[in-house]
Amino acid sequence: MRELSLHVVGADHPNRGGGNRRFEILLCAPGEAVTLVPEPRNPVDPHAVMVLSARGVQIGYLTADRAAWIVGMLRSGRDVAAIFQQVTAMGAAIRIAFDGAVPTLPRPVVVQADSDPDFWPDDLPPDD
Repeated sequence: MRELSLHVVGADHPNRGGGNRRFEILLCAPGEAVTLVPEPRNPVDPHAVMVLSARGVQIGYLTADRAAWIVGMLRSGRDVAAIFQQVTAMGAAIRIAFDGAVPTLPRPVVVQADSDPDFWPDDLPPDD
C-alpha cells in the first residue's frame, strides 16, 4: 500500500490561541500540502496526530484508529507525505503516501447523464 485517504476530525473545536478550524478547512485547496504532527503529550490520546494546513493552522486530528499506526510510522523514520483531499461532513479528508511517494488525488467519480432529459420522476400522473 503506497497511498490512502484518511479522515481529519475535530473541526468543530477551537484552536489554541484562537482560529476556526472549519474556516481554515474551507481555505484549503485539493492537492495542497498538509503537515502531520504527533502530539505525544496530548492529554486525551498520546497517539494523537495533529493536521496543519499549508498555512500552519490546525484543521483537526487524524481519527484515533489510524493515528497510532501513523505515529508508529513517523517514529520509525518512514517518510509520510500528505496533501489536502477534500472537505467532509466530519471535517476533511487527506491523502497520504509512504516511503518517498508523492500522494495524488483520487480521480473523481463520473456520473453518466440521463439519456432522456424530458423524464421527470416527480411528475404525478393525472387522475383517471
